[in-house]
Amino acid sequence: MEIRELKEDKKQFLSLLLLADEQEDMIDRYIEKGTVYVLDDDGVKCQCVVTDEGNGILEIKNIATKPEHQGKGYGKKLIDFLIMNYRETYSVLQVGTGDSPLTVPFYEKCGFIRSHSIKNFFTDYYDHPIYEGGVQLVDMVYLRRKLNL
Repeated sequence: MEIRELKEDKKQFLSLLLLADEQEDMIDRYIEKGTVYVLDDDGVKCQCVVTDEGNGILEIKNIATKPEHQGKGYGKKLIDFLIMNYRETYSVLQVGTGDSPLTVPFYEKCGFIRSHSIKNFFTDYYDHPIYEGGVQLVDMVYLRRKLNL
């Protein structure tokens, strides 16, 4: 298993990014300023994009695992990689996600706690309703984890 940074052609695994953020123009807002990592285990299984949000905050803008490989620990391995590689540089790792029964518990298992939310984010910024786990996403929920424990 290898985790590597994509420095060129950051959208080469766009179909994977679209699993976590299904509107390409939203991905375009952060992908070029972000750092893109892929987890390769006999093929790319998981990908994430992180950005520097200032004030010691590193944000996961997108993290996705291919559906047939979900639940096998790849997403957690990528988050553990981020924690290990950025804990000397940043104080907080945060993620914004929909208030979904599929994603929030995953982040909580990875040590994140709820921080704040942005009301109506998904209804204001997406051109169609977004559903996850049978729930329409409306508010963006932010979760944070301290990096320098």
